[in-house]
Amino acid sequence: MSDTSWEQFIEMSRRNMEQTERELKEVDMLIQQTSSEVDRLMQRNSRAVARARQVEGVFDTVPREDIKSAYNTLIENQQRLFTMRGQLEKLQSDQKNLERLHNLLQEIQEYVAPKQSADQQTASPSGDSATQAMVISIIEAQEQERLRLSRQMHDGPAQSLTNLVLQAEICERLFDRDPDRARTELAELKKNVINTFQKVKNFIFDLRPMMLDDLGLMPTMKRYVEGISESGYTGLSLNVTGKDRRLAAHKEVTVFRVVQALIHVGREQSQATNMTISLDISDSQVRVIYEDNGRGLDIDDSLTTPDANRLNLPTLRERIEMINGTISFSGNMGQGLRVSFTLPAEPGEE
Repeated sequence: MSDTSWEQFIEMSRRNMEQTERELKEVDMLIQQTSSEVDRLMQRNSRAVARARQVEGVFDTVPREDIKSAYNTLIENQQRLFTMRGQLEKLQSDQKNLERLHNLLQEIQEYVAPKQSADQQTASPSGDSATQAMVISIIEAQEQERLRLSRQMHDGPAQSLTNLVLQAEICERLFDRDPDRARTELAELKKNVINTFQKVKNFIFDLRPMMLDDLGLMPTMKRYVEGISESGYTGLSLNVTGKDRRLAAHKEVTVFRVVQALIHVGREQSQATNMTISLDISDSQVRVIYEDNGRGLDIDDSLTTPDANRLNLPTLRERIEMINGTISFSGNMGQGLRVSFTLPAEPGEE
């Protein structure tokens, strides 16, 4: 790396650290504001629920306008409360990620500045090329994941919310013409609101499970598998052994994301009817084995010509090897897939 490039790198990391500090202050302020708003909405929602229950108790004697007002208020409050809770969880997740980024940038500044001259002597052009290729690979993987999530949001929660609006309009038109049918439609609307709420919760969990930060890898993996079973897919099993202890945050995220990618491909693309995940955490390492009975794939071909529409084996391998892990793939077309990977995990490393 040239002197100019090295100086630019140090200056860029310094600016990024300062920018991260400013963003942390902004997020802290937004969290305080959003928390206050959530508390206020919870109080309003409690009152709206109580009012709706009163209306249900005397449904036949309450004026239609009062019924309409009670249920509209309840739905609006619950939608607003759900939105603000989701925003609060997102802000809290952003805060933790920004704190990790700030700590990393701070460590870079503390480490590279005193060694600038020595590093300039030992850096090589080939190292620059390898780093650039890795960065490009990571960016491409991130964009593929964003595309998948946008499609999932469009086909799931977004479509469900559109249907809820249509149902609410139907209820509104029926209040004056057919109260009995309006009551039936309201019951159906309530059930669909609950289902949509669960879908959005699952979507948020897929984006970034808060319990991964709070409780660690094992509880999060168990809850993730339970959620898939509750959605109707019964072919997934998780075997957990070893110690339920915390790992370094970036290792917990890596294990979860790799397993999440394997499950997604097994369900959606390989049509596997059975998938087994074995998770073992020992004093020195974490080991994961994934096996399914899906359509399989040509391992050699997939490792050299990654397909963005299926399982990107090179990207998974890079993610594991970047943190000093090892990963292996086995299987053939029509014979399912087996993936095994390990990461070093020293005691007390979190």
